[in-house]
Parts: sequence; C-alpha cells; structure tokens
Amino acid sequence: MTPSICQSCLQNPHFFLIPRGLFAQTSARGIKSISAPRRNRFNQDPSLPRLGASTAAALERKAYATPLRTGALGTKKGMSAVYDTETGKRQACTIVQMDRVQVVAHKTRQKNGYYAVQVGSGWKHPSNITRPLLGHYAESGVSPKRHLVEFKVRDERGLLGIGETLGAGWFQEGQYVDARANSRGMGFAGGMKRHGFKGQPASHGVSLTHRAMGSAGQSQGGGSRVLPGKRMPGRMGGHQVTTQNVRVIKVDDEKGIVVLNGSSHKDLFVKR
Repeated sequence: MTPSICQSCLQNPHFFLIPRGLFAQTSARGIKSISAPRRNRFNQDPSLPRLGASTAAALERKAYATPLRTGALGTKKGMSAVYDTETGKRQACTIVQMDRVQVVAHKTRQKNGYYAVQVGSGWKHPSNITRPLLGHYAESGVSPKRHLVEFKVRDERGLLGIGETLGAGWFQEGQYVDARANSRGMGFAGGMKRHGFKGQPASHGVSLTHRAMGSAGQSQGGGSRVLPGKRMPGRMGGHQVTTQNVRVIKVDDEKGIVVLNGSSHKDLFVKR
C-alpha cells in the first residue's frame, strides 16, 4: 500500500510557528486613531493664508457681516394686535413712527477708516444744542435732530446723499429686520430679581437673609478674593438690547408708520 502524504504539511507553516529571529523586527511607538482627525477649532493650519494686521484687512474680514445699506430711526408709539390672514391667529405688534429721518453725514474709509452713514431723527430746539453740533447740522443743511445714530455700511454704495429723507418706504412688508432699543430701567435690584437666584431657605436657622445672595467666593482656594464677573446685586436694565429677525407686518409711507411683529423696547430704532 502506497503511503499517503498530508497535503497540509507541504504548505508553508503558520505565522505563529516561525521563529521570531527569522524576521527583521522594527519597533514603532504610538497609538494610531482609526477615526478621522478632528478639525482644529483654533483655525491654525500652515496651508491657510496669513492674516493681515492692518485695519483694511480687518474690515475685509468683517465685510460679509456688514450690511449693504443703512438702518433707520423710529419711535415706539404703542402696542396693538393684528390677525394673520393665513392662520387666523391674533399676534401682537409694535407701532413705530419715523419722524423726519434724514442723512446728516458720511464716514469714508479714506478719511475715517470705515464706511458709515450718520442718521438723525426728530427735532430739537437750537438753544438746547451745543454750538459745535449746531455747526455740524448747518454744514449738512438739516435741522437739529433729537436722535443721532451712526450705521456702518459695507462700501461706498451704501452711502446715501446728505439731507436725503428716509421714510417708512425704506422697508417692505414681509422683510426681516433687527430692532435695537434701550431696555426699561429697573434701578438697583437684588440677586434674586436680577439673576434669578433661588435665595436662602425660609426657615431652619435663617434669620433676615432669606433673599440675600450668600457667599461671594472662597477663602484660600481662590486667592481670598471675589472673582471677576461674579453675579451680584446691582443696576438692572437700562442697557441696549437687540432683537433679531423681526418681521415687518405693515408699512404706511404716507403716515411714516412701520408695524413690527411682536413686542419691543422703548426708544426703538430699526436696523436693516
């Protein structure tokens, strides 16, 4: 009988059966991640162009966020309500009146380093205005204004003619604008009203400090000081607030009235 030969014995042996001395060993230290590298949140890459340090380079980087045209000034006259013709729901609205809004001056990049339009509204008695400001109005050929605000624009295309009047037709129905105004001042307020603190317990040993703020910081661990930015009692309100993406419901160019969706603060001026 002819002896049979195992076919598996004629094949190459398994890898783990071969002595390690027959292989050229190379040691590599480190851990290679199988996931894609994370994006650098500091935006630092040798392939990126170097940022310029000049004022012109800074304005160029901010060009995409600078509006193409100027905003306008308006005074809040009150609140009302309208019914939506599509949904039938009642929605609150703010009535804003534009009173003698005119372009007072220009700011150019060649002279001031940026483009802007100076807009004034209302009327003020000349006896209540300083002489330098009266000369500024006289040079522009406009009457003294109650409010004077500056709006930045992207380039010279957004500069309107000096003395040009901006009416309610500057806006369109269905347009979305940014409404900026000063919030209602509430005076000196405590921590519970100003920041929404919970306060101290109502009983169990607390005496006359139920609405007190409590500790203002640690002793040795933080340097025996109150850290900057600590929320404490202080003056509440009376600061500038911006409400973005406010829809224009109605425009009355003859009466100079613009109706905005929702509520807004007093002393309102609308920014495109």
